[in-house]
Amino acid sequence: MKEVKIKTDVIQLDQFLKWTNVVGSGGEAKMLIQSGQVLVDGQVETRRSHKLTPGTIVELTSGEKFKIKAQS
Repeated sequence: MKEVKIKTDVIQLDQFLKWTNVVGSGGEAKMLIQSGQVLVDGQVETRRSHKLTPGTIVELTSGEKFKIKAQS
């Protein structure tokens, strides 16, 4: 599992996928999320604007897994 530090208290799911270079664009993020390939804390999430906070775990069906950490 990769730990990813964010600079804000909250980040949207689509922005997080771009931040981690999982996707190269917002359009790619939208397709990945809406196709049910992204899990947030173990549950499929299909909303691009879902808010993520430190401690959240984002997992892709491809096997990649990320834990969000606050930047200290």
